[in-house]
Order: sequence, then C-alpha cells, then structure tokens
Amino acid sequence: MPSDRIRPLAGHDRDDVCGILEGAGNFTADEVAIALELVDEWIELGEESGYLTYVLDSPTEGDGVLGYVCFGPTPLTESTYDLYWIAVDKSKHRGGVGKRLLKFTEEEVLRRGGRLLLVETSSQETYGGTIQFYERTGYELVGKITDYYKLGDDKLIFAKTVATAAVETRYVDAVAGEAGRVEAPSGI
Repeated sequence: MPSDRIRPLAGHDRDDVCGILEGAGNFTADEVAIALELVDEWIELGEESGYLTYVLDSPTEGDGVLGYVCFGPTPLTESTYDLYWIAVDKSKHRGGVGKRLLKFTEEEVLRRGGRLLLVETSSQETYGGTIQFYERTGYELVGKITDYYKLGDDKLIFAKTVATAAVETRYVDAVAGEAGRVEAPSGI
C-alpha cells in the first residue's frame, strides 16, 4: 500500500502546485495564473470558495506534491460537478498519480451527493495524452465546440456518471453468485 496520501491543499503547497503547472508543458502563462487564482481562493476561503482542492503527497520526505486536483459543484445544477484542474508532476506521468487523484475526485463527488462529473479540455495535439487519459478512465466525449479556444482549438467535453457506476457495482456485488443473467435494476 502506498504511503502517499491525498489531503486538502494547504498554503505551503502553492509553490509545488505552481511548479507542476509550469512544468506540464501544455498550459499557457494565463492558464497557470487562472489555476493559481483558484488555489488562492481555496487557501483563503476553503469550501466556501466553491473549489475543492486536494494534493497527493509524496511518500518520500522532501519530494513535495506529486499532483493536485481542483473540482466543485456546478452552479445551478442539482448533482453535477466540474473537474476544473488536474495536474501531475511531469516526472510522475504514467505512474498512477493522475488515476489516484481522479478516482479520489469521483469518490468525493459521490460522497457529496454528486452524480455527474464533467471535464473540459483542449483538442490541441499537446493534450493528446490528456484526452487518452479520460477515455481510458471511462469518460465519454459528449460535446465538442469547434474553434472555442482559438481557430483550430476545440473545446472537448467529457462526462462520467459516477453515481450509476457505484450503484451498479453494489447491485452486482449483492447478487453475485445467483444463477442467471445479472442486470442492473431499471432507473439507475
């Protein structure tokens, strides 16, 4: 079991998060500034900011933050959440850090009564790994706005219904071993 942990972002994590964002290679200076504004709002206001912000700590003393995630309830919806930012130290890519942060986010959304998690990202080639990451983790491309960010840079919208997956898993676990075909009850 890994000794690293996911915990709420604290003020002393800001520099590590800034380094992760700047080192990612696909965020512009303006995007980094916006991400840090949300981090600062979280540090100042906590959950009242509307942004839930967590980090994954390194198990090794002095290695700092391996990645961070920022998400929150979507205004004017009953149970939809937006994933605003997820970023992993470039040296830790393909090491499971992003998956752990995303799984934590999905579980936290569900715990808070959420049902649907939305992710928006760019169609630029530098985001190819990001797009594949969402597809591999069960997110469906549900929308595309052509030339949204700039000419040739579309907004891609991915979605995952987190509540249905959890309910179906519990239902299948509950009836495992029974003869016949197992189907999730209708309406979930």
